Amino acid sequence: MPMNRRTLVVLAAGGALSALAPRQALAQAATQTERAVGSADAKVTVTEFFSLTCGHCAAFARTTLPQVKEKLVGTGKMRLVYWDYPLDQVALTAAMVARHLPAERYEPFILALLSTQDRWAFARGVNSTEEIWKMAALAGMNRAGFDKAIADTELRDWIIAQARTAQQQWKIDATPSFVVNGQKFSGELSFDSFSKLVTD
Repeated sequence: MPMNRRTLVVLAAGGALSALAPRQALAQAATQTERAVGSADAKVTVTEFFSLTCGHCAAFARTTLPQVKEKLVGTGKMRLVYWDYPLDQVALTAAMVARHLPAERYEPFILALLSTQDRWAFARGVNSTEEIWKMAALAGMNRAGFDKAIADTELRDWIIAQARTAQQQWKIDATPSFVVNGQKFSGELSFDSFSKLVTD
């Protein structure tokens, strides 16, 4: 999704990351670890920059990603790294909740969110945060864990900083965008186009 339709969260927020108290460090490390699928020994690592409120990201997840996972990730040819790149506050909140789930539940949860954007992100007259909570509950999160996730300012600042770094390093100007072997490619790629990036 081109960024001219929304105010990019990373540009609206500022400030350095807060210092972590020692007892917080372990919990924060868990939420800030890389989220990826595929073998660490795969020949190619692809990083996807996505927003949970991006319709093009949802379309890619629906039409192309299943084949990518079956034919490229599942065969050991490729590793896919998910990089949160929230385009608005709603996407940022959803990303924070996703990262508070156990790592193995991260991908199923974000794919569920992408496939139901019309219910929690774009529906009129709904409280997006409460709709995200309903999805989180289905993923096994209790209300106390959810409230902790959406109040996690350290994680919020980290996600924003990571997105800002990506914007500066890779000149991300649309979602989804993919970095393959040091090159950026943007858009809702078909499987054939995506496969060529990985195998050429």
